[in-house]
Amino acid sequence: MRDGGRLAAAIDVLTEMETRHKPARLALKAWGDSARYAGSKDRAFVSGLVLDALRKRRSLAWRMGEESWRGVVLAAVRFAWNWPAERLAAAAAEPHGPGALTDIEQTRLETPIGLDDAPPPVRGDYPDWLAPHMARALGEAAAAEGAALAERGPVDVRVNTLKTDPDRALKALEPLGAEPVGDLPTALRLLAPAAAERSPPLEALPEFAKGWFEVQDLGSQIAAAAAGDIAHKQVLDLCAGGGGKTLALAAAMANTGQLFAYDADGRRLAETGMRAQRAGVRNLQIRSPLRPNALAGLEGRMDLVFVDAPCTGSGVWRRHPDAKWRLSPAQLERRMAEQDAVLDSAAGFVKPGGRLVYVTCSLFLEENEDRIAAFLTRAADFTQPAPPRRLTPRTARTDGFFIATLQR
Repeated sequence: MRDGGRLAAAIDVLTEMETRHKPARLALKAWGDSARYAGSKDRAFVSGLVLDALRKRRSLAWRMGEESWRGVVLAAVRFAWNWPAERLAAAAAEPHGPGALTDIEQTRLETPIGLDDAPPPVRGDYPDWLAPHMARALGEAAAAEGAALAERGPVDVRVNTLKTDPDRALKALEPLGAEPVGDLPTALRLLAPAAAERSPPLEALPEFAKGWFEVQDLGSQIAAAAAGDIAHKQVLDLCAGGGGKTLALAAAMANTGQLFAYDADGRRLAETGMRAQRAGVRNLQIRSPLRPNALAGLEGRMDLVFVDAPCTGSGVWRRHPDAKWRLSPAQLERRMAEQDAVLDSAAGFVKPGGRLVYVTCSLFLEENEDRIAAFLTRAADFTQPAPPRRLTPRTARTDGFFIATLQR
């Protein structure tokens, strides 16, 4: 495919996504299934452009003076990808391109409007209705934090100490440019790929198949590390999902004690079992919600209950940028109710003296501090011995996370 066809494809995918209310992932898959002529480089280009257009939708539309996906895509390759105006004009006019630039488009692309006078949701690339939530959580830094969430994220790796050590894993990942990151010795980072390129081929390394490492954002690794010293303990991962934090907890336990994994969506646990086998985990019991009373017998016995709560996902907009445009006030309210319910459920499994770690990948106080405060009014036998921790791309170079530790 030539540049013009790739631009037109990105516009079509974004239009399909919005018209049919599809997640970006499904809209890209539908395009890929229909575009048999597209090679791997074409698919990487279109996918990268779609995601970057979604990341910076508001600021790009502001520069163009209009909100069509055509305008956003043209602005993305001009300002986010730094294409010369001449290259963009030539690509747009190609036979399979989106059509020649108008005079207004040409002017906007050659002499862009700055963002200094734009309101915070435009500078931060988030919907207007989220402005009070962002401001309440992040204050005057809301726009800057939003802008950081509109950048592409790096690829982080957690070294699996059940199979290897950080030095050996780093050597295995040297061909991909991995480097240590943060304060965790088991955390390595690969720079984000160029916009039109695919992610590094981690899965192609033989050490990946051996279970030496897992792809996991540094923030997620820090959240799992908040469990502390859990060797020889009884641990329940109550919202295990696909198992990323479950495997980190298992490594911290060094196959001692007992780790239980549960999720209300039993389909997600299938991946947890397969990943645990590859990682060499031997102390894991998966409790499926498909079985009645799946967690019977665990009440009041756990040294630690880890709650990776369902949330809006505002902290991972770098990786799922369409989520911020699909989010609604009603969804936020539902997540808050689910968080209250899962905290109340988790409390019953914590033994006296045990701990409850509450984690979200959200920035909003409504899902974080407010939920903890409300829980503590309902659960008088729990305390919060230390302040919670908030991670953001701007301040911690991670995805956005909230981490609170409670004790019974």
